[in-house]
Amino acid sequence: MRRGLTLIPLAVLLTAIVEIIVFALVSWQIGIGWAALLVIAASLTGGYLLKREGIRAWRGFRDAAASGRPPGAQVTDGVVGLAGALLLAIPGLLTGLVGVLALVPPVRRLVRARVQHAVEGRVSAAAAGDLFGPRRVRVRRGAPVDEPVVATPPSGAIEGEIIEPEPRR
Repeated sequence: MRRGLTLIPLAVLLTAIVEIIVFALVSWQIGIGWAALLVIAASLTGGYLLKREGIRAWRGFRDAAASGRPPGAQVTDGVVGLAGALLLAIPGLLTGLVGVLALVPPVRRLVRARVQHAVEGRVSAAAAGDLFGPRRVRVRRGAPVDEPVVATPPSGAIEGEIIEPEPRR
């Protein structure tokens, strides 16, 4: 965790350099005025979407908590939406493009599933259950796939494996 935080300044510097190069290339193709107008329009749109996505995320969290449902899906969807809007609000063509992509519903679902999987891997099973609800378990009868059966399980025991759910499409 700490190592990742030390790389943030380098990532910001590299992003700034790449943004300048992309802006120069786009300016060369369409003109500096149009490129600047494109950056300003994207940033203003991102500012508006930050407010909208923030309100949407808060309402989703509040509704899930009020109805007794696990709020994890709404929280991760809100985080992805806010990240996309923030990237769009940051002046730059490349970050704006990534921000717009994060707001497109199919990409957003994919990113949300990745974020949820990452969170589930970093918290305890109990916390993941509280956040995202119970996991689906597929029960298969017979011997486990990876190991040979050495002893007969006691009566009442069920052999099974936990399968990570696939993202909804």
